[in-house]
Amino acid sequence: MKHVIVITGATGTGKTTVSTYLKTEYQIPRIITHTTRPMRPGEKNGIDYYFETDASFASNHYLESVTYAGYQYGSSYEGLERAFKKSDLVSIVLDTKGAETYFHELKEQAFILFLTVGKTVMLHERLKDRGDQLEMIRSRIKSKEYSRDLTLPEDLRGIATVIQNDDWQQTQERLDEIVLGLQTSSV
Repeated sequence: MKHVIVITGATGTGKTTVSTYLKTEYQIPRIITHTTRPMRPGEKNGIDYYFETDASFASNHYLESVTYAGYQYGSSYEGLERAFKKSDLVSIVLDTKGAETYFHELKEQAFILFLTVGKTVMLHERLKDRGDQLEMIRSRIKSKEYSRDLTLPEDLRGIATVIQNDDWQQTQERLDEIVLGLQTSSV
């Protein structure tokens, strides 16, 4: 069976780091999503995201899409199919609303992974460390979406696997267990 590891949680919890680890360690391709937000330093179009204008964003076919901190984000059906052509086990980084949609649409194909941290002040430091502009950080932290993503949604309780990502070594060990379990269930 094909599986999507849906990586979710508040901004700064390490979702992209986890996705990168899965790709590097296990060659698990990431479904590339679309956004209208500006590129951060070092990001590349078609690798990190498909960077879109409002008009081009509207022309895609989405499994889910959301406006977050004033920017549009979405994952397309085409992106999901392209990833599944590469591997039976793929990953995607989504907000909690998108994770709920993936679970409802894909059922047992979606493995929900909710990342959190022990102290929210760590999230603010991580946002600064990754190069986000101060004004963008303030806007994100004040957004209702940021507040929503700090907590596991009711629909996903008992379904999602929760990892408190304070210690990267422990997080890696837990990810290794998860991948092994999914690879075993796919055979």
